[in-house]
Amino acid sequence: MSTVALMGSAPKVFDLDAPPPAISLPETASITKSPFANCDPSYKRSTLNAIPATSQLLTKSRLPFGLVITPYRSVKEGDEPVPVVSDSIIARCRRCRTYINPFVKFVEGGQRWKCNMCYTLNEVPSSFDYDSQTQQPMDRWQRKELNHAVVEYIAPTEYMVRPPQPLVYMFVIDVSYPAIQCGMVATAATTILESLDRIPNDEGRTKVGIITVDSSIHFYNLKTASGEPQMLVVSDLEEAFLPQPQDLLCNLSECRATLEALLNRMNDMFKDTHNVGNALGPALNSAYKLISPIGGKILCLQASLPNLEAGALKMREDPKLLGTSKESTLLQSASSFYKSFAIECSKSQVCVDMFLFGSQYTDVATLSCLPRFTGGSTFFYPAFTAAKSEDALKFAHELAEFLSQRIALEAVMRVRASKGLRMSAFYGNFFVRSTDLLSLPNVPRDQSYSIEISYDDNLTIPIVCFQTALLHTSSSGERRIRVLTLALPVTTSLSELYMSADQVAITTLLACKAVERGRDSKLDDARDALTNKCVDILGVYKTHMTASSSGATPNLQICDNLKLLPLLTLGMLKHVGLRGGSQIPSDLRSYAMHLLSTLPSQCLIPFIHPRFYSLHDMPEHCGTIGTDGIQMPQAMNLSSERLSRAGLFMLEDSQNIFLWIGRDAVPQLCMDLFGIPNYESIRGGKTTLPSLETDFNQRVNLIIGKTREMRRTSYYPQLYIVKEDGDAALRLWFLSHLIEDRAEPIMSYYQYLGHLKDRVSNMTTT
Repeated sequence: MSTVALMGSAPKVFDLDAPPPAISLPETASITKSPFANCDPSYKRSTLNAIPATSQLLTKSRLPFGLVITPYRSVKEGDEPVPVVSDSIIARCRRCRTYINPFVKFVEGGQRWKCNMCYTLNEVPSSFDYDSQTQQPMDRWQRKELNHAVVEYIAPTEYMVRPPQPLVYMFVIDVSYPAIQCGMVATAATTILESLDRIPNDEGRTKVGIITVDSSIHFYNLKTASGEPQMLVVSDLEEAFLPQPQDLLCNLSECRATLEALLNRMNDMFKDTHNVGNALGPALNSAYKLISPIGGKILCLQASLPNLEAGALKMREDPKLLGTSKESTLLQSASSFYKSFAIECSKSQVCVDMFLFGSQYTDVATLSCLPRFTGGSTFFYPAFTAAKSEDALKFAHELAEFLSQRIALEAVMRVRASKGLRMSAFYGNFFVRSTDLLSLPNVPRDQSYSIEISYDDNLTIPIVCFQTALLHTSSSGERRIRVLTLALPVTTSLSELYMSADQVAITTLLACKAVERGRDSKLDDARDALTNKCVDILGVYKTHMTASSSGATPNLQICDNLKLLPLLTLGMLKHVGLRGGSQIPSDLRSYAMHLLSTLPSQCLIPFIHPRFYSLHDMPEHCGTIGTDGIQMPQAMNLSSERLSRAGLFMLEDSQNIFLWIGRDAVPQLCMDLFGIPNYESIRGGKTTLPSLETDFNQRVNLIIGKTREMRRTSYYPQLYIVKEDGDAALRLWFLSHLIEDRAEPIMSYYQYLGHLKDRVSNMTTT
C-alpha cells in the first residue's frame, strides 16, 4: 500500500482523471478471456473495488458502499458501441432472474450453467449454440453475452406489457408577457423548427403536439384540410378540457408542413401580449390527457411563475432565511400539485422535462420536482435574454441537442446483487415503484443514478456480482434490455479495502447524500456529514494502517488512491449547491443541487473541482491535434497563487468556462487572442471568442471546443472573459472556484487539512 502525506505539498489534481483502482480478480473468474468481460467504469463503478466480507468490516472501515450507474451513456466517436444480442435467446436464472454473463460457470459438459448470484443450476437453452440467421451451429464462446459485461438484448413479446410505443414530444410553451419579452418563445420556436429533422423518427411513428399557455390554454389542430394550423382556446381553467378528441397530437411526418407554419409564426401571434397570467398546472393536466394513453415527453418551457389555478406558486424567496437553519424550506417544493402530478405521469410512462427561464424568482425547487420523479431533465437560464446572442446560443444548442438525443422510453431498472447484499437507498431522477424497481418513463443520455448497498448476511464467496437490467423501448421502437454486469473480489483485509476505494465514486455518492440531507433537513447537517465522513476515513486509516495509531500526529496520511478525497470534500463544502452564506439565491442553489445528484462522473468531478489551466505559457503542442485528438494543457491547482498579472488562464466546471486575463497582459497577447490592441480595449463578461488567423487564437478556440465536447452531455458551457480589474461580481464568481484559497467563512485547503488533523488526533486520543 502506498501511503501519502497530505500536508506540506500541493494536491496532485491531474490524478482526478486517473482510472479507478484496478479490480483484482483471478484469471478463472470469467469464462472467456475477453477484455470487456467486466463493466467499464463509465457505465457502472463501485465505491469499493474489493468488497468487505462482513458488515462489521465495512462499519469498521467507515467507507461508503454503493454503485454509480450511468446505464445510457452516450457513445462518442472512438467508443465501442454496446453489443446487441439479436437472436431473442435470453438465458436467465430460474430462481433469481439474473441474465447469463461472463462470470457464470458451465457444468455437466456444458448442458447446464451455474448462476453466479445464487448458484442455482440452470438448463442451457437448446438453441444457445445455434445461429438462427445463418442456420448453422455456432461457437457459444463467441456469444456476446459471454464476452461483454455491457450488452443489449432485443426483447421478445413476453417482456412487453403492450407493443413498443412511438416517441411523443408534447411541447408546453409559456407565452405570457415575460416569455415574449425575454425572447424565449422566438428562440424556442426557431430551434424546434430547425431541429425537426434531428428528432428521432426512424419508423415514421414519432408524434408531436404543441400547447401554448398564458391565462388561457391554446391547443393547435395540426391536421387541417387547409394545411394551416388551427388555434383552439380553452379559458375555463378550473375544468380544463380537450377542445377536440383528435388531431391535437399528430404524426410528425404527416403534419410537418402545418407544424412548420405554426412555429414560423408563433412569436408574431403573441408579440403584442400584455398577459402576465400563467396557468401551467391546467396546461400540464391537458398535455397529460393528450399523451397518457401512449406515454412520452412533455417538454415544458417556462419563463414566469405559474400564478393561476392548480399549481399556482407565489414569490417566496426571503433573503432573511438565506444562510439560516430555515433555508431548507426554500429548497423544498411549495406545492403538492407537482409531485402528485409527476407520480401520475410516471404511472403512464410520461416524462416531464423543464426548461426554466428567470429574470426574477422562478421556484426551481418546486418545478424541478417534475423531472425528478419522472426521469426527466432540468435546464435553468437565469436572467435569460435572447438579445444577448450568447444566451440565445446556449439555449438553442441545449434544446437542439436534447431533442436529437436517442433516449430510452417506458423503462424500468433493477439492480441485482450476490446473496447477502441488497440495494438500500436510491438517488437520482426516477420513481421507486417497489422496493428495488425504479420506474423511468424516460432515460436521458448521460444521466447518473447512485445506489447505496447494505448487508443482509456475511459473504462466504470469493467474488460478488452486481447486475443492472434496464428494460426499455429504444428510440427506433424496439423493446430492449440493457444489462451491465460488474464482478468484484471479496476481502477480509482492511488494507485491501482501502487500496480498492474509488474516490470519484465515493464523491459522487456523498454528493447525492448531501443534496438529499440539505434539501430534506438542514444544509448545516449536510456539510457536517461530509466533514465527519472525511474525519472517520482518515481516523480509521491512521489507527489501523500507520505507525502512529493513537495520539497527535505531525501529518495526515491516507492511501494514494484516496489522496484527493479531502480536496473533493472541500470542493463540495464550497460548492454553490451546499456552501453556507446568505448570498446564494434559492433558485441557483436548487439547480446546482439537481446537477450534483444527476451529472455523470465526467461532468460531476469538474463541477465540484473545476479544471484550471495556464494558457499564455502552455507548451506548443497544447491546442493542436495529436494522435489522441486535441491536446489539453496540464491542469493546475485551484489557487490564486497560480494567477499572474501578465497571464491568461482558463477555468471550467462543465457548466461555464472562464478566461481570466491579467491587467499587465502584453498587447501582443491581446492582439493574438482577441484581435484587440491592448488590455483596456477588452470587454469583460459573457462573450464568444472571435475566430482569427493567429496560431494562439486557433489553439485556444480548439481547447474551448474540446472542453465543451469532452463532457458528453447536452449542457453547453458559456464563455466569460474576466478582467483582473474588471466587474467585481464576475471576479468574485471566478475566484470562488479557486477552492484551495480561503473564502470567508470557509477555510483554505491547508486550513481544512489542519482542521481534519485536529479532529483525527482528538478522535484517536479519546
